[in-house]
Amino acid sequence: MGVPVTAIPEALSNGVIDGTTIPWEVTPALKVSELVHNHTEFDGPAIYNLTFVLAMNKGKYASLPDDLKAVVDANSGLEFSIFAGGAMTDADKPARQIAVDMGNNIISIPAEEAKKWEELALPIYDAWVADMQSKGIDGRALIDEARALMAEYSTAN
Repeated sequence: MGVPVTAIPEALSNGVIDGTTIPWEVTPALKVSELVHNHTEFDGPAIYNLTFVLAMNKGKYASLPDDLKAVVDANSGLEFSIFAGGAMTDADKPARQIAVDMGNNIISIPAEEAKKWEELALPIYDAWVADMQSKGIDGRALIDEARALMAEYSTAN
């Protein structure tokens, strides 16, 4: 079930959910290491990718004077995305250490075993593709494009 990240602590503490899929870096703010005692992580490539969007209202952007548009443009786009992703990755290690210091159990899934997890998730993709198709959207093409972009990024880095 989908839960907004801000609702995760309450959902965990009330037993609405037993676990969540979130990056290490957000766990301190949500006090996840205090609410759960087991964490699962994957060796090698992550089994999922997260997308965060920093957006601005198009009308507000258009109403800005050119000098301020230039400031926004210079501090957004691909370079900012790379910076933001790096900042999140840098925050993972100290956040994980909090769980270690609390004595929580951290289970590392080897890359070979992670392939089995990926296979188990395939029905979720199929259901999403069917849902998108019912809305006139080519969900399979979106998934294929996302995978191609992730592969391109991972080979470039």
